[in-house]
Amino acid sequence: MPEEEVVEVPSHTRQKPGRKKLPEELPRIDVVHDINEEEKVCECGAHLSKIGEDIAEKLDIIPAVIQVIRNIRPKYACKKCEGLETGGDVVKIAAPPKQIIPKGIATAGLLAHIITAKFCDALPFYRQEKQFERLGAEIPRQTMCNWTMKAAEACKPLLNLLHWEIRSGPLINIDETTVQVLDEPGRSPTTKSYMCICRGGPPGQPGLMYHYAPSRSTTVAKALLADYQGVVQSDGYNGYDFLDKVDDIDHAGCWAHARRKFTEAQKGSGKKGKPGSVEVALSYIRKIYRIEKEGKTLELSAEELVRLRREKAKPILDQFFLWLSKKAKHVTPKSLLGIAVNYTLKQWQRLIVYLDHGEVTLDNNLAENAIRPFVVGRKNWLFSGTPEGAEASAAMYSLVETAKANGLEAYKYLRYLFEKLPFAETKAEYSALLPMNLKADDLVIKQVATGV
Repeated sequence: MPEEEVVEVPSHTRQKPGRKKLPEELPRIDVVHDINEEEKVCECGAHLSKIGEDIAEKLDIIPAVIQVIRNIRPKYACKKCEGLETGGDVVKIAAPPKQIIPKGIATAGLLAHIITAKFCDALPFYRQEKQFERLGAEIPRQTMCNWTMKAAEACKPLLNLLHWEIRSGPLINIDETTVQVLDEPGRSPTTKSYMCICRGGPPGQPGLMYHYAPSRSTTVAKALLADYQGVVQSDGYNGYDFLDKVDDIDHAGCWAHARRKFTEAQKGSGKKGKPGSVEVALSYIRKIYRIEKEGKTLELSAEELVRLRREKAKPILDQFFLWLSKKAKHVTPKSLLGIAVNYTLKQWQRLIVYLDHGEVTLDNNLAENAIRPFVVGRKNWLFSGTPEGAEASAAMYSLVETAKANGLEAYKYLRYLFEKLPFAETKAEYSALLPMNLKADDLVIKQVATGV
């Protein structure tokens, strides 16, 4: 009789359900709730000994504090030379501190707070105006808007470098969404304008560039991608068709959009999960996504991922293409299934570009995810007043989202940037302020005592 096989099950620990521990990095204030001294005596007359303590942590908050920083510059003069003509300065005084908005009352900290609230937390200026009123400060929404536009203007050299960084990588994901601008010369306030997003840069150092444009024309994408060499991944919008004819660019498509067409056909047929043409198509797509998940789980390099795709995904895609080609001859072109089949065939050469480029993913979700924060913000502030305001929004979203993509906290980065930017003069000094060239530990904020 053969011996029974013994299977060892590795041990593991299971965390009890309940409230998560409060973060260790938060400051602690100990409040001791002790019994009275007379209660520390036993009935026998002996004093009780402390054997431990029960600790219950509660989360508290101190509301934001508005303070005024007084920059005091002592003046010096020579009493002996008073009234005499001399070659030097009669009165000497230190130069005023450099700041991102000269002669403005906003510090780097206040400006970073306002911009983070709007472009990271989707809090419109009119709501912030009310918040500042409750804190005892009057900052009109128009003032905050003007500060943001001046900050964006000061950041232009940095944004130009960011655009260059994005074009220096092997892949750019591109997408766009609508934005309404009320006061645009020669156009109705209801006319759609666009916010375009380019995500690229060296691997591991992503950059995100938001660009405002009054139209969705091909000229916008051409300008953003000028002199770029590499892969550009987009959806099926025909404004990107010119990329198929650019010698130094490989134009990759988006499998998520192809899958979406078949999913819509499935919903229209009401046969979810049942055998049929739609399910066959979706099963092919699920297979190639599983292969991508396998590569991610194994943490393959770009070269190894290309080998995996050619070995496992390419045969599946070849079969899928033959199935699509046959199905196109029999399906009604204007039916939901016909639209899905013909769309996928039309996009086919773009959809298989990913096979030969390990840095390219199956879909354009990197760009779609990057555009989502703007869409969330748009639901709150609804529109931009002027083209200049839309351009300033694009600049701030570029900096905030690039900081987040590189693991930096948005407020700390903006405050650090606004403190250092007035002193930057050379290309190297501006480059050092890009989010991908900084680490979280670099963002040292010089605090000014509040006296509270």
